[in-house]
Amino acid sequence: MTPLPMGKVMSDLFVLSAPWWHFVLRAIVIYAMVMVMIRVSGKRAVGQFTPFDMVLLILIGNAVQNGMNGGDNSLPAALLLCGVLVALNYTMAYLSSRNRKLHELVEGVPVLLARNGKVFDAVLKRENISREDFEEGLRQAENGKVEDIEYAMLESNGKISYVMKDNSAGEFPKGKPPPSART
Repeated sequence: MTPLPMGKVMSDLFVLSAPWWHFVLRAIVIYAMVMVMIRVSGKRAVGQFTPFDMVLLILIGNAVQNGMNGGDNSLPAALLLCGVLVALNYTMAYLSSRNRKLHELVEGVPVLLARNGKVFDAVLKRENISREDFEEGLRQAENGKVEDIEYAMLESNGKISYVMKDNSAGEFPKGKPPPSART
């Protein structure tokens, strides 16, 4: 194998293989598609990732890499893509913090999992939460028994909040329903 001349190596390192706007367009399309796929896949907090979730995220990152860079491994392409992704993320956070409908579309809304000691098994099933996971969360929160639950909410970040009948969690005033939750 013949080594490449130093000028060719440096050129490949610093010269884009396509116009800059190709990379911007690719990043926007990939970002949007991955956001939709992740949003459709359901809620899970980062701390609650299973090994399968982590493997999925790694593989998604690998799968979309060439779609974004189009085979260009230059430094300007990498920096441009990083800048576009950070800008998209900031823009989505900014816009969703100022628009409730967009926030609900992007982040989701809390889902009522239990009320007054009754667990809604159909909702658990729809949200892909096993009864065992629900009860494990209750034990980890050190909140007592299922019968003592006033509300249990699957938050938009994937965490389950438990509010007990004696209002020990302090999330919602006793007797008041949680804001904008769906069952």
